[in-house]
Amino acid sequence: MKHEHFAFARWTALIVPACVALSGCMTSTPIWDKHFGEALKSVKEAQIIDPHAGEHAPPAPGMDGKAAAAAMDTYDKSFQQPAPAPNAFVIGVGSGSGAGSQ
Repeated sequence: MKHEHFAFARWTALIVPACVALSGCMTSTPIWDKHFGEALKSVKEAQIIDPHAGEHAPPAPGMDGKAAAAAMDTYDKSFQQPAPAPNAFVIGVGSGSGAGSQ
């Protein structure tokens, strides 16, 4: 019985490393790799009605460049110094719009 265990362990010690070494040679996802990105491409194409619309459509009327740049500067500056938050305990006090005041 002891000799059979030794023979089994010897064969296992030879076969397991060979299987591990050979498993690194094959890819585990050949079908997925072949179709990688098709779902994104099909969804993107479904959302585009006219892919060449910018080439033959006239530009939409809107702001000129200086006005758009000034609007973006104002928008950016609004985040540099945000407005201070009012005190939570005095909101609505002294507004003068209550139902009891005449």
